[in-house]
Amino acid sequence: MTNAHDTEQLSGFLRSRRAAADPSALGAPGLGLRRVPGLRREELAEAAGVSLTYYTRLEQGLATNPSSQVLDAIARALRLDDVERAHLQRVAVGHAAPAQSARPRLRTDIATLLDRMTDVAAMAMSPSQEIVGWNRLGHALMASHLDPMAPYGDHPPNKVALLFTDPASRSLYREWEYEAVLAVASLRYVGAVHASREDLQRLVGELSVASDDFARLWAEHPVVLCTHGTKLYHHPAVGRIDLHFEVLHLPEGDGHFLLLQYAEPGSSSDHAMSLLASSTITG
Repeated sequence: MTNAHDTEQLSGFLRSRRAAADPSALGAPGLGLRRVPGLRREELAEAAGVSLTYYTRLEQGLATNPSSQVLDAIARALRLDDVERAHLQRVAVGHAAPAQSARPRLRTDIATLLDRMTDVAAMAMSPSQEIVGWNRLGHALMASHLDPMAPYGDHPPNKVALLFTDPASRSLYREWEYEAVLAVASLRYVGAVHASREDLQRLVGELSVASDDFARLWAEHPVVLCTHGTKLYHHPAVGRIDLHFEVLHLPEGDGHFLLLQYAEPGSSSDHAMSLLASSTITG
């Protein structure tokens, strides 16, 4: 059943994608002066084969539980990609995970596993991207200025919050704007699944106030399923590092996942990671 948060997500997502759509792709470049970019509601409704009244109610959050056929038609008219289509279906039907009464602790054996990954910068994260565990190399790479025990207390650091509000974390990325968009887009995608989590809603509210950059990007409704790729760093201790990353979801199905980052073997980044790892050895 769709709740108010899902309705807000659906309305905002539809408006953002309609504003970003190219009218000429529907053969409507000359239908009068456009006061705002993108498609008009009547153009999108016609292209999707739905009534203007129904689409307007859908975009305003007044129509609930639209059929998959209607959503597919709207997705085709908006030329959404596969991830955006899945996101549209999810927020429209309200398939959100049940609310968590308390933040689950990281299993001890997962923490042990992270410590055994000596050549990989590893972090365990919650659905709202709280860092709930890391190994020594993960800490040295991502947040050496924070207490190594920070993930294991009552208020673990949040990776998205650090990206937008912590100067040391922000300066770590050579392409900060790209990373910022990716972080918000990933949070949007996960938020459709875990919309009822209070920590996620609180994070969005706090960052919308604390960071103009976050508020701007959140309002644009980017959506990305971020599972692998490359990250470009400039680390204060070892300089430029290019790392591959993989996201692995834990089998409990509660949204917790591992972020694993590693260098190409034999590369200058691999050498830099070895130097960084050696700096974490305390004897």
